[in-house]
Amino acid sequence: MTRLYLITPPAFDPSVFARSLATALDAGDVACVQLRLKPADDDAIRRAADVLRPIAQDRGVAFLMNDRADLALACGCDGVHVGQDDTPYDGARRLLGPDRIVGVTCHASRDLALEAAEKGADYVAFGAFFPTQTKIAKGNADPELLRWWNAVTTVPCVAIGGLTPVNCTPLVKAGADFLAVVAAVWDHPQGPGAAVKAFIEAIAAAR
Repeated sequence: MTRLYLITPPAFDPSVFARSLATALDAGDVACVQLRLKPADDDAIRRAADVLRPIAQDRGVAFLMNDRADLALACGCDGVHVGQDDTPYDGARRLLGPDRIVGVTCHASRDLALEAAEKGADYVAFGAFFPTQTKIAKGNADPELLRWWNAVTTVPCVAIGGLTPVNCTPLVKAGADFLAVVAAVWDHPQGPGAAVKAFIEAIAAAR
């Protein structure tokens, strides 16, 4: 079953954003939240984590740190998401141990995904599937990539990049385990709760 994977906006006031996060998580099934603050200093990231982590964890939602395995450990996160230019998977796993989540960005590369899976990644992330303003995409992925992945491995996969309730259907049908979303939730005109509900309805309809 496809679930939602929320990524924070690139900049926010933690005390204000906390209400938006709680609203989103209370609106329906969300698997995890990734704290992604770029650029921000370590103190700002720690402050944000201290505010947001309990909101997620108290609801049974995994709270992940972007890029920084050291801060994930220091802030009591459930794991880390690393890119190809960040802390290598091996280093993140050594630091966090076997019980915390380590996910890996693989763009649209089958080779990178297989390498990450063989090393023990808890999930791989593919994208971008659609145009996005959140970050510069280093690969253009196709739903066929998700179908292939599900045929060759049982490691979960995350689809990311410009996803909305309107365009996510092919990715759900192709077997995405998680839909990673940023702007489509936080910038939704009716608010993040309405956005989460719209995604959950779209996922259910696609199945």
